[in-house]
Amino acid sequence: MTALNFTRRGVLLGSAATLTMTAVAQAATLAEIRKRGYMSVATEDDFRPFEFTKDGRPTGYDQELLEMFRKKIEFEVRQDIIPWTGILPGVTTGKYDAAVSAVLVTQERMKTLDFCAPTAESVDYYLKRKDDKGIQGIKDLNGLTVGVEAGSAMLKLLPQLDDMLKATGGSLGKIVSYQGYPEAYQDLALGRTDYVVNVWLSLRTVAKEKSDTFEVGQAVSKPTYIAWPLLKGNTELLALMNDFLLGARKDGSMYALQRKYFDTTYEHMPEVPTASV
Repeated sequence: MTALNFTRRGVLLGSAATLTMTAVAQAATLAEIRKRGYMSVATEDDFRPFEFTKDGRPTGYDQELLEMFRKKIEFEVRQDIIPWTGILPGVTTGKYDAAVSAVLVTQERMKTLDFCAPTAESVDYYLKRKDDKGIQGIKDLNGLTVGVEAGSAMLKLLPQLDDMLKATGGSLGKIVSYQGYPEAYQDLALGRTDYVVNVWLSLRTVAKEKSDTFEVGQAVSKPTYIAWPLLKGNTELLALMNDFLLGARKDGSMYALQRKYFDTTYEHMPEVPTASV
């Protein structure tokens, strides 16, 4: 890892290690950040097209937004690139002031975290092997093994897919949880799982890069929002970050990045994120 810093989606942990961190780490207020001269953020290490490495350098939608944010503020932003499982615990314990990462907004997360204005919309889809002719639609997922990231909102949204399957007389099969999506995609390619559920924006990138191996299927959830989280109650820092994000909408720079990385734009997102699950 370098001295840079990044983040994404995650699960809140209640382990002894987390409790210990809580005792020694406090999220800095905006005044404290200005006094010490830097803000600490985290980004996930591999979640295309939001955060990934190319030619040894971090890039992606969130990374470019972060570079724009850096130019708008008067203090330094220190960045850590870490695995998904450390993202939200790092924010809730105060190790990081915010996560500049593609975190899905859920009702559970909103109890502990405040979320900035959304940076994207999200709908979960399934990814299948291109040569698997047995999967042609939702009903064909009946009883099959699904791969999903541990602690992710995608895991929380699987009951919506179960409802879709029940409407066709089927049900969810075995659920396999992974520490990261690259592992899930590898198992899918090897035939160890039948399909993987993730956000469409990420799956389309994977399918485009490995078009001989994978194919994106149909939607398996209702729309939700993606936003950057910070510790609940840090209102002045939240306002600063929202000023930047809403300003990037107004001047069109956010939508230009969306076209670059998503091939679409989300110009009707609310200023305050909501959660459907």
